Amino acid sequence: MKKYIIKYAVMACLSLGLAGTAASCTDYLDKAPESDVTPENAFKDFHNFQGFVEELYACIPDMAKQYWSNSWNWGEDEVIGVDCNYHMGYKVDQGDFWGWQAEHDGWGAGFMDCKTLNLDFTTPNDGFRWNRDLWPASWYGIRKCNMGLANLDLLTDATQEQKNAIAGQLYFFRGWFHFMLIQYFGGLPYIDKVLPPNETFNEPRLSYHECADKAADDFRMAADLLPIDWDKTSISPSTKGNNQLRINKIMALGYLGKNYLWAGSPLMNKVSTGSESYNQEYCRKAAEAFGELLTLVEKKQTQYSLVDFEDYSDLFYTYGKNAQMPGSTEALFRGLVADGWQNSTFGLALQFVPASYKKENNPQLSPTANYVHYYGMANGLPLDDQESKWDKNHPWKGRDPRFYHDIRFDGSPMVSDAKKDSKEVGDLAVASLYTGGNARDDQFGSRTGFLLGKFIPVTANKWDEGWGWSPQLHIYCSYMRLADIYLMYAEAAANATGSSTGKSTNCTLTALAAINTIRKRAGVEGVNDKYTGSIDLFNSEIRRERAVELAYEGHRFTDLRRWLLIDKKPYTEKTAVDFQRVGELAENPQETAVSGYTYRVIVTRNFTEKHYWLPLKLSDVTLYPEFYQNPGW
Repeated sequence: MKKYIIKYAVMACLSLGLAGTAASCTDYLDKAPESDVTPENAFKDFHNFQGFVEELYACIPDMAKQYWSNSWNWGEDEVIGVDCNYHMGYKVDQGDFWGWQAEHDGWGAGFMDCKTLNLDFTTPNDGFRWNRDLWPASWYGIRKCNMGLANLDLLTDATQEQKNAIAGQLYFFRGWFHFMLIQYFGGLPYIDKVLPPNETFNEPRLSYHECADKAADDFRMAADLLPIDWDKTSISPSTKGNNQLRINKIMALGYLGKNYLWAGSPLMNKVSTGSESYNQEYCRKAAEAFGELLTLVEKKQTQYSLVDFEDYSDLFYTYGKNAQMPGSTEALFRGLVADGWQNSTFGLALQFVPASYKKENNPQLSPTANYVHYYGMANGLPLDDQESKWDKNHPWKGRDPRFYHDIRFDGSPMVSDAKKDSKEVGDLAVASLYTGGNARDDQFGSRTGFLLGKFIPVTANKWDEGWGWSPQLHIYCSYMRLADIYLMYAEAAANATGSSTGKSTNCTLTALAAINTIRKRAGVEGVNDKYTGSIDLFNSEIRRERAVELAYEGHRFTDLRRWLLIDKKPYTEKTAVDFQRVGELAENPQETAVSGYTYRVIVTRNFTEKHYWLPLKLSDVTLYPEFYQNPGW
């Protein structure tokens, strides 16, 4: 840890447009790269200072494309093919949370840690893609933020608007790096000053709430300083049209609310106060932050909006759009990408289809049957509700439309209409996911009876070549999108007030209205009245809605932990489903009849209380007594 805190870089030159292409250093620096740069020159005007700030954007890991194949969903949502033991998802299943560390990740396949930090965006496949992981990049970024804030007085050749933009970005990133770390490790030292490298480092670990309060101060400061839309200001005319990824007021408000909601969640409240319930005051603060954001959105005062469901895929991948970055108008916070098309194609896209549909036997990751069970019915009811009308003999019928978008079930198309009748495709035109079907294989096919289609088009196969050069398939998993804000607002407002009709003082939406906004977009009926009268029942629907709307976007592991559920059944079990088709496959596969629909446990995770936090590095916890190890590790 210490070696990352004391590092400092003067210059960086990165473009933050949607294409993620590199820009010239001269956009932000008025001296040649090989010249000596003094602090006075580095920070003297907006262009130079922004050049310094730009490198912070390179510190955001691309969790879905950090390696050839990738594992970033560590809840009970996904299972990896047998014999693939190097991904973090496998290690989590075994209870081996040490696996996040580079010392225990021989393949370098994770996004949490790397042996050598590399932020050189000009060499995307010679280090930048592989070596900008969360742990080292966060400490490096925190150091850089503090250096920038300490030198704000040197920024003399700039307008007040430009000074605010510089300071706002620095405050945001300092809060963000700390927040990202404490959600995995619990309270840590909150570094808000430049630490001289020649002095003894003995900053103590703070409680989770103490860290969250400091992060909140940084996020609030950022929200007050930053504009909503850089393109509608005079801050940087030279980058107009390429500011979609730049930190703004909406991002800062989003993370202010998320930071408060996490602090108010049962796990974080327990370790700070001893109470396993929601902390109402932190939830109230979260609701106010989200309410401020949503009021701006609802009044159409921002560039953000929920996409129509017909364009839902644009949130997760783009196809035939020159490798445009996914996210559309809904993604709030994304990072830079290293060759988005190439790194989406060679590995990531391949992990979602069985071996018979591709030319290489890449590791296969399958949605678990227990998680797919969260996708309820179009009538808004969960499958287990006696009034839901779910029928095990027709299990694909009448489901939430997001089920059909995200999940490939038995009979789902696997190739385009142009290829489905070709001789070379044969009976592989549809997914045969019944027990014994050709898409079922514990190593290189589906282990569970389902495939994940959320991140790939139907043409992602060796016949259509949907991952080839021409379509420019680009997959990206956003850190935060607007739908998440609505759902976090619902959770915060409900648990601040103890009611589904609770709301913040600055937003007209109730918790119930917020969750129903997301359901309405997908064509799902709102939360049934039977789940709105009790806060416990309403929370169960909030949690199920998060599971469905945010499925496979990297949220579930932390959600289960903060709700104090990760070590409790049924969340410790991953299941497959066994069944057989009855008769021929229906023309509409949703109508196909099956028999013997039975869940079977394939992985049991033997978690204890220690698994609520990741272990810190042994090399760090031996630096000084105040930086102690997490319990049980």
